[in-house]
Amino acid sequence: MKEIDQTTEQRHRAKMENRKAVQDAEVAEKTVEKGLLMVHTGSGKGKSTAAFGLALRTLGHNRRVGIVQFIKGAWSTGEQPALAVFGDRIAWHTMGEGFTWETQDLKRDIAAAEKAWGMALELMADETIGLVILDELNIALRYDYLDLEKVVAQLQARRADLHVVVTGRNAKPALIEAADLVTEMTLVKHHFKAGVKAQAGIEF
Repeated sequence: MKEIDQTTEQRHRAKMENRKAVQDAEVAEKTVEKGLLMVHTGSGKGKSTAAFGLALRTLGHNRRVGIVQFIKGAWSTGEQPALAVFGDRIAWHTMGEGFTWETQDLKRDIAAAEKAWGMALELMADETIGLVILDELNIALRYDYLDLEKVVAQLQARRADLHVVVTGRNAKPALIEAADLVTEMTLVKHHFKAGVKAQAGIEF
């Protein structure tokens, strides 16, 4: 281990004490507690993965989680059987029929999205649920499968203590404006470009 002289140690301690005082004061100023509307978007990988991390946190606080997958459906993903061990604390609904370029059927895609949104409203109305994940809702909104204005209004009208996270690329500006927290995953490098196929435990 690198040796640290007493002067350096004292300077470091003073610096960290000052930083702690600033951090503590900032935290103390935050007094609002409310359900958040969160959006995970961007071209990078990890949007749904981050949402499922929030699901685990919510479960860890003994709250139920509702999940609606809007587009995904053709693939079996590792998250579903993993979260199934929590029993009825998870309400999981995969209601998509696969990627849009696979179905190639606009009416069918719209019908599936509308049915999925109906389920989302049911989950949001369930007072036993603390977090609702709307996986790939952004894709459904991007292709106008759902009425954007209506969806945003209904998300804003949810009960005050409910957290909702919306995932998918190309989040609409109106949804971003309505959200409390927006995270953009930025693509820097992806193994797919090097010819690496989708793999269990990583992509699904």
